[in-house]
Amino acid sequence: MSNWFKKNGIHIGIILFFLILCFVYFSPAFQGKVLMQSDVQKAAATQSEIMKYNELDGKAPLWTNSMFGGMPTYQIWLKYPSNITTHIIDGIKASFPNPVDIVLLYLIGTYFLLIVLGLSPWLAAVGALAFGFSSYNFIFIEAGHSNQAMAIAFFPSILAGIFLTLKGKYWLGAAVTGLFVALEIRSNHIQMTYYLFIALLILMGIECFYAYKNKTLNTFGKSVGVLVLSAILGVAVNAGTLWTTYEYGQFSTRGKSNITTDNLRPNNGLDKDYAFQWSQGVGETFTLLIPNAYGGASQPMLDAESNVAKAIVAKGADINQATGFAQQMPVYWGPKPFTSGPWYFGAFVLFLFIFGLFIVKGKLKWWLLSATILSILLAFGKNFSLVSDLFFNYFPLYNKFRSVEFNLVIASLCVPILACMAIFEATKPSADVKDVVKKLKTSAYIVLGILVALLAIPSVLFSFKADNHQEFLTQLNQIAGGDNSFGQSIASALIEDRISLFRADALRSILFIVVGIGVLWALINKKIAQPLGLIIIGLVVLTDLWSLDKRYLNDEKFVAKAIMNQQAKPREVDEFILRDRDPHFRVLDLSISTFQSADASAFHKTIGGYHAAKLKRFQEVVDKQFTGSLNQDVLDMMNTKYFITTGKDGQSASMQSNGTATGNAWFVNAIQYAKNNDEEMNGISSFDPIKEAIVHEEFKPLIEGEKVGVATNGSIKLTSYHPDLMKYEYTADKNVVAVFSEIWYPKGWNLYVDGEPKSYFRANYLLRAAVLPVGNHKIEWKFEPTSYFLGENISLFGSILLSLILIIAIYREIARKQPA
Repeated sequence: MSNWFKKNGIHIGIILFFLILCFVYFSPAFQGKVLMQSDVQKAAATQSEIMKYNELDGKAPLWTNSMFGGMPTYQIWLKYPSNITTHIIDGIKASFPNPVDIVLLYLIGTYFLLIVLGLSPWLAAVGALAFGFSSYNFIFIEAGHSNQAMAIAFFPSILAGIFLTLKGKYWLGAAVTGLFVALEIRSNHIQMTYYLFIALLILMGIECFYAYKNKTLNTFGKSVGVLVLSAILGVAVNAGTLWTTYEYGQFSTRGKSNITTDNLRPNNGLDKDYAFQWSQGVGETFTLLIPNAYGGASQPMLDAESNVAKAIVAKGADINQATGFAQQMPVYWGPKPFTSGPWYFGAFVLFLFIFGLFIVKGKLKWWLLSATILSILLAFGKNFSLVSDLFFNYFPLYNKFRSVEFNLVIASLCVPILACMAIFEATKPSADVKDVVKKLKTSAYIVLGILVALLAIPSVLFSFKADNHQEFLTQLNQIAGGDNSFGQSIASALIEDRISLFRADALRSILFIVVGIGVLWALINKKIAQPLGLIIIGLVVLTDLWSLDKRYLNDEKFVAKAIMNQQAKPREVDEFILRDRDPHFRVLDLSISTFQSADASAFHKTIGGYHAAKLKRFQEVVDKQFTGSLNQDVLDMMNTKYFITTGKDGQSASMQSNGTATGNAWFVNAIQYAKNNDEEMNGISSFDPIKEAIVHEEFKPLIEGEKVGVATNGSIKLTSYHPDLMKYEYTADKNVVAVFSEIWYPKGWNLYVDGEPKSYFRANYLLRAAVLPVGNHKIEWKFEPTSYFLGENISLFGSILLSLILIIAIYREIARKQPA
């Protein structure tokens, strides 16, 4: 045991150092405070009904009615207990407070990868700091994109498994790759996994070329075979997750349009303008080197010392008024609608990347460079359509994802890896010192030359004006009461403030690079010992990124749990509606942006809500029936019992009951058949839902052979509500058609009459309906998706197999290291 500690003591020490860093940075989290994350608050609201029944039943329901009339819980919150990685992630989260768990995964995963690549522990620690504290890794956390951050945190470990396999360590490589692919998929952010997959395609292409060149294709083929099997195993472990996601995706806004004449939505995938809305500006690439090159975040940051404040004071305003006005000025001037901060990799880290292009040799450099360039080009989106349109139109599944700037996560990992490899090559005992110093000087001339030029003449190269500058100027003139000269002076002062922010950060980057170059030069010339030099470089990198991250994720973002709980406190109008004992009705909250806000979902089964992938049919109804004006007939058929509107004062909320809501289920007198989805949608534009149903003619055989009549003496009522199990009782003197105010989703809902399965069909474009037999009967609607239950069985098998491979791999490694 003492031998083991002696061999691994440095690794344990460095991991403890990472933990201490997290403790210091996130000290409020260790004091019982929680991070105020907007997306986490939204998620809590959307999960309200799920968590209620999870607590009651000991398991989460597979369906929820808390948003958009109803949808599966797959992409909201679901446990998947048969998946071993569910329990691993739960264990990680239980061991460390949020967001310490994610940052530790950033750091330890990258450290592991760089050790696998053959770097020393000290140098691997530098790389871990460079990636772990990269600006957007913290911005993702601040925004509450926890799944996204978790998925990114597993990138390095997947790469480590791949490189172990390519080195011929097949059992260990397979175990590591399979485990972390499984964890990656379970993080449930397919977009991040997809971007990693693109980078891995490039890696395998380069490895294949070199294998052909070196006549080692057989060995390469064996490695690829092991990796493919590992990936399949990772997929099998997540069969429940992937199957349900794939199945749901076909019916979501990522799937095909149902309406042929729909110009608002694409036939397949996302609308390009929507997908490319958050595209990185081409010039915005300079934020990788100068964080405030484009003004930083959209949040206000000017103060009393700003040029804007001084310009207002010069017009006679007091300093408090001037400061308040200045704090409303938009300092970010890039092309995105808004941003939480810049993509910044660290000035000296980026310098080392450039240096690495000169000094590092071999296939790994070409992969890191290629993946970095492609990720940057794809992040440009609409601002560089040559590459983006090619991928959007022809690369499978690429058009399913939005916010293409997130492609930069690949560059954020590749840049620190090549940076560390540059240090490794420069400080090797066999390195030619003169040649290394020459290349160091060349890199310094390039990077520092660019920075000095930008510092000296920023306005020559950049406008510092947003795309909507003229509209902004018009607004300023209106605020100034038509005094155009005053509005122009404010706009000019704002530009000067943006230039000041630019110059301050350009100078900041120069200082970090100069200090870093000095330390690296001393290392190359053996003026200082290598461990000490690497520790100093690590401190330079950490100081740079730490201070930048604190601009966006700092102690002020943490609040007491009591304050966080107050955020979800119901209003008086919500409490009034909650007193209604009816187990199942819907609410339309017009006091909020109802189809973009999760607030109402915290308390009600709402027509609106917030989710990035709602059902496509529902979105089409929103586009056709709720845009411009609200279709009362559609609201009635969805059993919208209450409307919440904004009060006369513009702030308070008031409530109005809807007397024409249809209820949970009803018998209709007539069926109107539609030839296609377009006719079906047009049919519900104006109809009486309580009397007639609009049905697609594909379902005609389910109705015409049943001798349906009109019930003269009948009733139907909901007797028991559960999100994925609803019970009804009814009486009918004839075979009747009943329409249920429940969302149509054909992959999982089953209808039972007195325990016997019964066919059902779609009615009114969005709802479920069925022909019910004459008499007194009991009905059950059960949500029983095969994709979930069979997928969970496959997950269990995959989890057992993965566990066995891990045990074998660990045993073989221990046996290999034992002395003969």
